[in-house]
Amino acid sequence: MNTYSTTFILRNVKARKEEGLIYCRITVNQQRAEFSVKKKIRKSIWQNGQAKSTSEEGRSVNAYLKQVEATIFQYYQEMKAGRMEVTAEGLKNAYLGIKEEAAEHTLLEIVHYHNTQMKSSLAPGTMKNYFTTQKYLQRFLLDVCHQKDIYLSKLNYRFICDFEYFLRTYEPEDHHKPLGNNGVMKHLERFRKMVNLALRMEWLEKNPFASFKLKFDKVERECLTKEELAAVEKKVFEIPRLQMVRDFFIFSCYTGLAYIDLMQLEASNIVTGVDGDKWLILDRQKTGSLVRVPLLPKALEILEQYKNHKRAIVAGRVFPPISNQKLNSYLKEVADVCGIEKHLTFHLARHTFATTITLSNGVPIESVSKMLGHSMISTTQIYAKVVERKLSEDMGKLKKKLQEASF
Repeated sequence: MNTYSTTFILRNVKARKEEGLIYCRITVNQQRAEFSVKKKIRKSIWQNGQAKSTSEEGRSVNAYLKQVEATIFQYYQEMKAGRMEVTAEGLKNAYLGIKEEAAEHTLLEIVHYHNTQMKSSLAPGTMKNYFTTQKYLQRFLLDVCHQKDIYLSKLNYRFICDFEYFLRTYEPEDHHKPLGNNGVMKHLERFRKMVNLALRMEWLEKNPFASFKLKFDKVERECLTKEELAAVEKKVFEIPRLQMVRDFFIFSCYTGLAYIDLMQLEASNIVTGVDGDKWLILDRQKTGSLVRVPLLPKALEILEQYKNHKRAIVAGRVFPPISNQKLNSYLKEVADVCGIEKHLTFHLARHTFATTITLSNGVPIESVSKMLGHSMISTTQIYAKVVERKLSEDMGKLKKKLQEASF
C-alpha cells in the first residue's frame, strides 16, 4: 500500500532576505521529490507549511497552494486507478507537464489482455482455468508482494519460484482441495503462456521462465476394462436420469466424444461416410480440430433411442441437455449400482474409447489420435501402455503358434 503526502516548504531567495520561495515536497513510500510552485511570500507570514490567513496575501497564497495540492492528488488517484506505479518523481513530472518515456506494461495488463483476446478462440472451460490463474496471481501480488500490480520488467526467476511456493501452500477458503503438483504446474503453464505473449508483443525483454522447468507427475489414465464396460452396458436403470447418463456414458465410450461435444451434437453432424456407413463429423469445441468417427453399432443403437426425445428436439440437439456437474454426480450412482470401484467421470468414457475399444483391439494410434481430435500424436501417446500390452498379447500368441509348429 502506498504512503503519500504533500507538504510545502520555504526556501531562501538570494538578495531578498525578507522573502522566500515556496516549494512543494511530494513523499511516496518515503521517497521525495520537490519543485518550486513559482510563488514568493514574506517570511514573516509563513508558518507550519502555510501562510498566515490574517492578511489578503496569506489567504491568496493558501488558496493557490490548495489548488496545487488538489491537482497533485488527482494525478495520484489517476495513477492508482490505471494500475500504474506511483512515485514521487512521477507525480512531480505529471504536475509540471514533463512527459516521461512510454509507461511500462504491467503483469495484470498482459493477463487481462490475454484473457480478453483469447475469449473468442478458446473453449469456455479453458478460459475458466485462465481466469482462475488470474485470481491466483492477483492474490499472490496482494498477499506476498503487498502490491496490486507490478511492472513486467520486475518479473524474474525468483518471482516464479515464489509464486510456485504460494500455489503449493495456499489453503482454499471454500470446499476445494489444496492444489496438487500437476495443478500447480498447470497454473504455471498458463502463466508462462501469458508471459510468452508479452515477449512476442515486445512488452518484455527477458524471459523469466528461461531457466524454469515445469515438472508434471506422470498420471495413469484410468479407463474401464472390458468386464467393467460390459457391466455398465448390461445394466438397465428404472430411474430415467440414471438411464440417460448411462446411455451418454456408453455413447462416449464408443465415440470418444468429450462432454461439451456430446451436448452440442446436432443431426447435421451425423453423415454417411465414404464406406456407406454412418459417421460423426464435427469440430472439437476445445481445439477446433475436425473429428471424423465411424459410428459403431452400440453408438448407433443409442442414437436411435434418442431421435424423438422431446427435450433434445426443443434444444435442437441430438441429446437432451444436462450439466456436466449433474452428469458426473449421477455417474457416481451408476458406478455404485454396477459395482465399479473406480471414480467414474464422463471423461473416463473418452479414455475407455482410446484404450479398451480402439487401441486394445489393434486400431493404429494414428487413427485413434484423429478420432480423438488430438492436434499432436504425442497427446495420444499417454495411452501407449495399452499398445505395449496389446503387443505383448500378440507376441504371446505368436510364441504359442511357433511352439505348436515345432512339434
